[in-house]
Amino acid sequence: MPPRNDMQYTASDITVLKGLEAVRKRPAMYVGSTDKLGLHQIFYEVLDNAVDEALAGYAKVIVVTFRKDGYIEVADNGRGIPVDIHPDTGKSALETVMTTLHAGGKFDKKAYKISGGLHGVGVSATNALSEHMITIVRRNQKVYKQEYKRGVPVTGVEVIGTLNNNLTGTIQRFKPDPLIFKENLKYDKKLVHNRIKEQAYLTSEVLFLFIDEETNTQRAYYYKNGLIAFVSNLAQDNAIIRKPFYVKGEHDEIMVEVALTYTESTEEKIKAFANNIFNREGGTHVTGFRTAVTNALNHYAIRHKLIKESEKFSGDDVREGLVAVVSVKLANPQYEGQTKLKLNNPEARTAVYNVVYGALLEYLEKHPKLAKAIVNKVVLTKKAKEAAKAAKRAVLRKGVLQSTSLPGKLADCATKDPSKAELFIVEGDSAGGSAKQARDRETQAILPLTGKPINPEKNRLDRILSNDKIADLVKALGLGIGEKLDLKKLRYHKIIIMTDADVDGRHIVTLLLTFFYRYMRPLIEEGYVYIAQPPLYKVEVGNKKYWFLNEEEKDAFVKKMRELGRKIRNVQRFKGLGEMNPEQLWETTMNPKTRVIKKVTIEDAEEADRIFRMFMGEEVAPRRDFILKYAQFAELDV
Repeated sequence: MPPRNDMQYTASDITVLKGLEAVRKRPAMYVGSTDKLGLHQIFYEVLDNAVDEALAGYAKVIVVTFRKDGYIEVADNGRGIPVDIHPDTGKSALETVMTTLHAGGKFDKKAYKISGGLHGVGVSATNALSEHMITIVRRNQKVYKQEYKRGVPVTGVEVIGTLNNNLTGTIQRFKPDPLIFKENLKYDKKLVHNRIKEQAYLTSEVLFLFIDEETNTQRAYYYKNGLIAFVSNLAQDNAIIRKPFYVKGEHDEIMVEVALTYTESTEEKIKAFANNIFNREGGTHVTGFRTAVTNALNHYAIRHKLIKESEKFSGDDVREGLVAVVSVKLANPQYEGQTKLKLNNPEARTAVYNVVYGALLEYLEKHPKLAKAIVNKVVLTKKAKEAAKAAKRAVLRKGVLQSTSLPGKLADCATKDPSKAELFIVEGDSAGGSAKQARDRETQAILPLTGKPINPEKNRLDRILSNDKIADLVKALGLGIGEKLDLKKLRYHKIIIMTDADVDGRHIVTLLLTFFYRYMRPLIEEGYVYIAQPPLYKVEVGNKKYWFLNEEEKDAFVKKMRELGRKIRNVQRFKGLGEMNPEQLWETTMNPKTRVIKKVTIEDAEEADRIFRMFMGEEVAPRRDFILKYAQFAELDV
């Protein structure tokens, strides 16, 4: 996209809609939440503005700095926010952008043909939710500065220096407001790294630099062919196509960029973006892409007599092992919701289909060996799916999902209100027996689990459903499984995995979480899955009992009691849940007023997918490499 004359981007390019105080009153409406998610979102909005300058063809360097003083800084060498007086507000365009909701240069498409930020909401929302923010603009051979406190200017737009060169750009420096983000003001550096790296993949030939002053480290990201590198990284050395297919084209003023490869995996992995914003739930661009791939493979396979017309591949057939990045850039993106999880533009589907279909067909014709390898994989997938469906139907006929009766081992609760009901999945019959005696029968149900469930990562759904432990769990939950899953039918809104705090117990937790992640992911996404935290130690001082989750807490308490001269009557370490009597189990692990339970979340679905595949999948090498690298840090329970 050719650069425009700098003088064309002026105060008149800033369109004002009104309002800012609403952001502080209802921050979740603008940044998703006031917890860790929202904290990271206010950073992403500032980063997205810098990326928009790169997408417009101006910025070539973007620097993110986590400063020692607690401020986050994002700097770019783009044009710099205009500072002249805005005709509608009578204020500087800089102040208008920073302090007015829905003010920005992205509405009428004069200054930006495409943009990824929240159309003026982004940077003003960050300002509103920051304790303090400073904006520095390099423009017109001058350096301008304005400061804000919780979204309100505390200085005017001041000239703080002059420039003897043509260096331009914007520096945004902000400190999140502890009055808004009360729970956690600490950024997850891994999430930040991933976001910056992702943007570098999507914005080829732009240098992204991350500087962490707290640890005195820095990382640089620069990709000449970003999407190809992105797909290669997602494939994790498991690709059938070593050099990914790549196409970049335009259709009806929508820019389409796609890279894809096939792996030996059974999972599909597609990352979709509109104007560099990740669309976690896909959208019309993904629909167009999938249709293009399916039709191109069918056309090639039938034409070269690799399959018959009657053996055409379905969309599901071609998805297995497909790894792709689909990126579109368009002037007026329409999303489901403020957080842009899903793209809705119908024209994006047409554009992606037209760009990908012809190019992929040409690629297959030019690379017959690779084409045959892909077709063969899809043929095997189709046959395996047909066999699995037949086996699944046989399992279903036995009533795993259709049965209206609950499993015999389940001790159900009395309430029929899912929001009040809890299901404890308990390791072992002994602990299950104690839990049944200890529970609140009105709200707490117990499902004992004897032995370990089948590994969901290594088995297809038909075999998983044949496993009695998984079958009992599916029937107890009542919501179905896979594509048949219906959250409205869920019988319990708290599903608590309660196992011993040893290697076997952790293995069971991992197997169950793998099952939930692969086949009942909405349970995790909606926050219904928890892990119980039974204490490892009991310390008796006088007539009182104290419980501790780990040795460090216990040792610190014992040391303090001895310094105070208190007599410690007994210190007991529990080997497992079965050692606790019902009263102890209730008091320490099941009583909602005193227990500790951990909610299972999916903060980074891609990383979760990688971890589950590495630890629970068929590939041995990645697991071995991990063990060799981290064995020295392992805590052994011997």
